[in-house]
Amino acid sequence: MKLRTVLMGAAATLVMAPAAMAERGRDGQLNMILWQAPSTMNPYLSGGTKEMIASSLTLEPLAGFDAQGNMYARLAAELPSLENGGIAEDLRSVTWKLRDDVKWSDGTDFTADDVVFTAEYCMHPEGGCSQLAKFEGVASVEAVDPHTVRINFTEPRPDPFTTFVGSQTPILQKAQFENCLGANAPTCTDQNFNPIGTGGFRVTQFLTNDTISLEANPEYRDPAKPAFATVLVKGGGDAAGAARSVLETGEFDYAWNTQLAPDVIAGMVAAGRGQVSAAFGSLVERIHVNLTDPSSSLPADERSTRAHPHPFLSDPAVRRALSMAIDRELLVEIGYGTAGQPTCNYVPAPEAWASDNTECLTQDIEGANALLDEAGWVRGPNGIRAKDGVELRMVYQTSVNAVRQDFQALIKQWWSEIGIETELKTIDASVFFGSDAGSPDTLQKFYADVQMYADNFDGVNPTAYLSKWTCNKAPSPANQWQGENISRFCDEEYDRLVSQLGSIIDADERAEMGRRMNDMLTKDSHAIIPLVYRGTASAHANSLGGVELNAWDSEIWNTVDWYRIQQ
Repeated sequence: MKLRTVLMGAAATLVMAPAAMAERGRDGQLNMILWQAPSTMNPYLSGGTKEMIASSLTLEPLAGFDAQGNMYARLAAELPSLENGGIAEDLRSVTWKLRDDVKWSDGTDFTADDVVFTAEYCMHPEGGCSQLAKFEGVASVEAVDPHTVRINFTEPRPDPFTTFVGSQTPILQKAQFENCLGANAPTCTDQNFNPIGTGGFRVTQFLTNDTISLEANPEYRDPAKPAFATVLVKGGGDAAGAARSVLETGEFDYAWNTQLAPDVIAGMVAAGRGQVSAAFGSLVERIHVNLTDPSSSLPADERSTRAHPHPFLSDPAVRRALSMAIDRELLVEIGYGTAGQPTCNYVPAPEAWASDNTECLTQDIEGANALLDEAGWVRGPNGIRAKDGVELRMVYQTSVNAVRQDFQALIKQWWSEIGIETELKTIDASVFFGSDAGSPDTLQKFYADVQMYADNFDGVNPTAYLSKWTCNKAPSPANQWQGENISRFCDEEYDRLVSQLGSIIDADERAEMGRRMNDMLTKDSHAIIPLVYRGTASAHANSLGGVELNAWDSEIWNTVDWYRIQQ
C-alpha cells in the first residue's frame, strides 16, 4: 500500500493544549463548509461522499481506518483476530466484543441489539440500502450477549472486515430507527436528518441542502473531548468559494473537497491563512457509460441491458473508442498537478490490487477512428458517425465544478475528432449526488449517455467496492433508486467472481482476482472509463489543529481530536 501526502503552503505550527486544561467544548465553534450540501445524515440512504462525511460527525462504526490505512477499534473493545478468538478458525464468522462505556447521545446504552438491527436495516430486501455491497456474503448477524456480536458468513471469509468497518457502514440506534425498515426507510425524515449517535457531536438542526448545526455530545465517552462546543456545517456554493472562505477570508476553518486547478489553489494559499492537503487513497475520477437506454420515457422498472440496451453504447467498439480518444496526461496537468495521476484502473490501490493495465495512458485519436470505421460507424456530411440510422450523439453529464467543466470541454473536443457529437450537461452537486428518489437528475437515475464523478472505498480491501457491479444492484424503483451499479453493467461471469472473491483465503490469489475484475469493468468492457487517480484534497485554517487528512475513511475521521491553536 502506498500513501502520498501533498502539502500546499507553509505548514502551521501545532500547539497542543495542556492535558491538565483539557475541557470539552473549550474552543467554541468549528465552522466547516461542504459545498456539495448533504441531503441526509443517513449514509445508508445515499452513496454520496458528502453524506458519509457529514454523518461521521455523529455516527460511528465498530472499527475504522486511520490516515495510514490501519484499522483501529471504535465502538468495538478490540479488533477480532484468530489469536483472540474473534475470527473463527473455519473463517465462517467474526465475533466483535463491544465497548461497555458507550452511550447514545440521548443517554441510553449502546448494545449488540443496535448492531443486529443495523444489519437488518441495510439487508432488508425493500430498503434500497446504498451500502448493500458491504454485506455481501453475510448470512446473519446475532447478539451473543449485550456486548458481543457475531457476524456469520455464507462461506469462509479470510478478511471479515467489510461490514461495520469504516464510516460508510456506521451503527444506527434501534430505538430510533425500528419503524424505518424496508420501504419505510426514506420516509423517516426526522430520523434520517437527526440521527442519534455515539460520536463526538449530535445534530441540533438539519436543513437539507443548506446547513447542519451540531453540539458536543454530552454522553461522549471521553470527558475531555471534543474540544469544540458546536459545529456549523455550511452547504452550497462551489469549490472555489469554499476554498476561498478558508484560505483567503478566514470565514471557515475547514473546506472539504477543494477540487481546483493547481494555480488557483496556489494563489489562495499565498494569503497565508491556511493550507491544502491532498492524501492518496482509492479515489478515481472516471466516466461511467450507460449500458441501458437512457430515455426517461421508458418504464423505470424496465431499464436493463437485456430488455433495453443502449442504442449505440451497447457496441464495445464505441465504448473503447471513447476511452482511446482521451489524453489523461493533459487532464492531470490542467486539473490536479501533483495531486493527480493518469490511470486506467477503477481500483488504483492498494498496490497488490492495482492492475498493470496502462494501454489507455496514450491518447490514440487515429486508432479510435479506425476502430469505429471497422465497426461500421460511418461519418455523415455533418461529420457525425452513424450506423443503421443511429447517430453517435451523446449527453455527457456531471456535477457543477470548474475542474469537471474543463474536463468536459476537452473531452467533448476529442470525441468530436472521432465523429461523436456531445451535449454537455451540468447538475448542481447537491442534486447530482443527492438521495431524492423523486429527482430525475441524480447519478443513480442516469438519464444521460455518460456521466463523470469520483468516489472511493473504506480501508484497503476493495472487495465490497468491486461487489457493487453485480446485475442485481442496478438502481431501480425496487431499491428506492439506491442501487450501486450505476452503469447497469451485467455479466454472469462477473457475478460469479463476486460470489467467490470474499472467500478466497490466499491474499495473492484474492488480489489477482480483484485485478481481473477491475479489468472486466475497464479495459475489457469499458463500462467504466478511468481518467485520474486523485488525491483527496481539502483546506484548513492554520488556526485549526489536529487535522490529519484521511483518504481511507471519512476524511474528517478524528474531529474529536481537533482543537483551536492559540496564536
